[in-house]
Amino acid sequence: MNKIFNENNIVLNVSLRDKPDAIEKAGRILYEQGYVEEQYISCMHQREEVISTYIGNNVAIPHGIDGSEKYIKESGISFVQCPDGVMYGDEPAYIIMGVAGKDGTHLDILMKLAEVICEEENIEKLRNATTKQEVLDVIGDLEM
Repeated sequence: MNKIFNENNIVLNVSLRDKPDAIEKAGRILYEQGYVEEQYISCMHQREEVISTYIGNNVAIPHGIDGSEKYIKESGISFVQCPDGVMYGDEPAYIIMGVAGKDGTHLDILMKLAEVICEEENIEKLRNATTKQEVLDVIGDLEM
């Protein structure tokens, strides 16, 4: 069983073309690390078509639509740092965190992430992180 968030779920200094590319990257990490089936990535794109997953503070948290839980093997979070940013409407996102919540943990994960990213100091640390350990130090242990 994977931890919800670990160094294998983190990619730093990534260049992304656009919002669909950002969602694909965040979802692909979840898939490659065994948290979700590949179909979940499509559900993440569908969610974005319904409502933006940009949450402010230059952070986006793409996740699946209602009903996509059947494609989740276990809860997980991916972290993508994009120094050049990717536009979510009129706002750039420099941090993209993919979320997959199994057995109703989705909202718990989002609430725990919100506690971290509501502080501007944490956002700056995440944006400027040069090592995966720096990201882990800010986000911490997110066991459910």
